[in-house]
Amino acid sequence: MLIRIPKGWEIPEREATPESAYYNRRQILAAAGLGLLGESLGAATGPYPAKHNDEFKVDIATTPEFAATGYNNYYEFHPTDKEAVKNNVGAFVTSPWAVEVSGLCNKPGKFEVEDLIKKFPLEERVYRFRCVERWAMVVPWTGFLLKDWIKAVDPKAEAKFVAFTTANKPKEMPGIKMAPWYPWPYTEGLRMDEAMNPLTMVVTGLYGKPLPRQNGAPIRIITPWKYGYKSIKSIVKLELVKSQPPTLWNKVQPEEYGFYSNINPKQPHPRWSQAVEQLIPTMERRPTLLYNGYEKYVAGLYNGKEH
Repeated sequence: MLIRIPKGWEIPEREATPESAYYNRRQILAAAGLGLLGESLGAATGPYPAKHNDEFKVDIATTPEFAATGYNNYYEFHPTDKEAVKNNVGAFVTSPWAVEVSGLCNKPGKFEVEDLIKKFPLEERVYRFRCVERWAMVVPWTGFLLKDWIKAVDPKAEAKFVAFTTANKPKEMPGIKMAPWYPWPYTEGLRMDEAMNPLTMVVTGLYGKPLPRQNGAPIRIITPWKYGYKSIKSIVKLELVKSQPPTLWNKVQPEEYGFYSNINPKQPHPRWSQAVEQLIPTMERRPTLLYNGYEKYVAGLYNGKEH
């Protein structure tokens, strides 16, 4: 009889940190006489943890931090092994870091991440996160609204889409050399009304701390009603454009990865059903929710035919 040895991130649900404990961490520290230590540690990380936004509640527990930071799709660091990504980011330099904003706007320029964090108020939101491969997380992200950044660069009326580009540094990102057949750099895009939606965040932090490199440091996008590959990581360029921009996965396999890629349990992937999801680290199966449970925020954007 073969005995399966669980992987490091596969722990029983009873051992996962409950959401209530995560959000009461400051009270727990204070009760243990560690309040001042907690404050000093928080000060050392600058604006983290940010103020929590209670509007975005999820009815399941927050994913343990070790699981969310140890199980990552990030092909630039490893194209197949999600658990190897965190071990391959050591050479990746994330500071200083600037994002170029260009295209159809009146105030283009280069924006240092540190300046963006000072300019736009940060907040923490707990969002569902759903991979196209069916695994899912519930994650506390810290960031600001993409619409605020877009407004700051004064978009022109003809700007209908936002195109994003990820860093392309083969010496620092070993997965690029492992998979040279992909059309690097990684690119993604959103329709302008999607980019301006109040759910769409520019993320710089995770679990009350600066964003880890394996999760897209130092700056990424989160669109929680879309499959995870739409939430582009380690952004170096943002361009406002008139026409729908090309995106990496849509170029590679257009029949499987549409431009919109909204989460829909009734729209199967050509190779598997999307009716259920599996929550890491327990791999508990749950029904997939339309738009990942964010229907009230985004349903009005679509006519049901987008893919």
